[in-house]
Amino acid sequence: MSIVVIGLNNKCAPLDLLEQVSLRGADIDKAHDGLRQCDNVGEVVVLSTCHRTEVYAVAERFHGAYDDIRSFFADRAQTDLNDLADRLYVHYDDDAVRHLFGLASGIDSSVIGETEILGQVKNAWEVARVAGAAGPTLNMLFRHATVAGKRARTDTGISRNITSVSQAAVAIERLGTLAGRDALVVGAGDMATGMLESLASAKPASVVVANRTKERAIALAKRAEGRAIGLAELPAQLRTVDLLLTGTGASSMILDHADLAGAISDRNGRPLVIVDVAVPRDVDPQLGLIDGVTLLDMEDLSEFAQRGRSERLREIAAVDEIVLEEVQRFNDVRSAREVAPLITALHSEAEAIRQAELDRTNYQLRDLTTEQAEAVDALTKRIVAKMLYRPTVAIKDEAGSPKGDRLADSVRDLFGL
Repeated sequence: MSIVVIGLNNKCAPLDLLEQVSLRGADIDKAHDGLRQCDNVGEVVVLSTCHRTEVYAVAERFHGAYDDIRSFFADRAQTDLNDLADRLYVHYDDDAVRHLFGLASGIDSSVIGETEILGQVKNAWEVARVAGAAGPTLNMLFRHATVAGKRARTDTGISRNITSVSQAAVAIERLGTLAGRDALVVGAGDMATGMLESLASAKPASVVVANRTKERAIALAKRAEGRAIGLAELPAQLRTVDLLLTGTGASSMILDHADLAGAISDRNGRPLVIVDVAVPRDVDPQLGLIDGVTLLDMEDLSEFAQRGRSERLREIAAVDEIVLEEVQRFNDVRSAREVAPLITALHSEAEAIRQAELDRTNYQLRDLTTEQAEAVDALTKRIVAKMLYRPTVAIKDEAGSPKGDRLADSVRDLFGL
């Protein structure tokens, strides 16, 4: 069985296409269910962020799983597979493992060293694990990816300076300074939380949090000593704020031109910066055409967040070493687990033969004392252990290699396992 990842990211697909294939909430659960019903897909984890949507899978049959997952993307994008195929990237086995570990470590992101991706990887894994979509192999894979991501940030300087979209959203200089300004955050998920945390150091005059579920807005607003409102109160709030930050994870636009243009026009041209970090977008692009409004989306923020990139690029070699170490560690553990049932079966077969032969000679050994019988039992166990030592070590050492596969097949044939 192979590990495979197929996906789209902002390096190979425009924002419009990323919006089409983006998955949130119940859509991810449906994707897990649909992909697992494919005959060629065993385990699956769907990772969907602002910058990428990827499917990680354990392929029962590689080419079949390859076709199934690409068809899933084509259906999601509502396009012919031939129009999408050239944009999709595919990695399998070691390349798939390296891709995920590099992603979790922040070196395969549009913003080198970004801090948010590790949490997104962990969240995707948790959602799949709870749904029963991730099994032993992907659970182990994502566990090692988390370790790689943590090591990269602890042992290197890959995440110094502005390294997240949330930080960039707050640090953007279109307002000159945020000190003394009024800010409005829409959403209560990870992106909104990240922006709110980054706002704290900017010392705005006030912070308001708006969310569809007001209870979640209240909980988040408390962190910034701010105020919470429902989405219905947005128009009134937009008449007074200087900065609007939004990242809800909604499946469609929630800030529509028809609903908000009047409120924004009432500002009489007073500057308003709107920062939309959501994919799909929260904000109607038409709002950016209103006098006094500056609308920034993910592409604008990614460019801004590249500041300090040259310093972080110097850390990539060190992170690569960590990634390679963790890939090797993952492969070692995976290989050992794959041959463990064979080794157990081999030792069980040998023990059964040993015990059967002892039972058969019980009559001849009937005059032995208890101590002598125990000595004979221990002697036969040592003989079996020494006979099996070299084949056991060879199977473990060569596990996962072509030679290891041949050794394993030979042991099965010779011992009838």
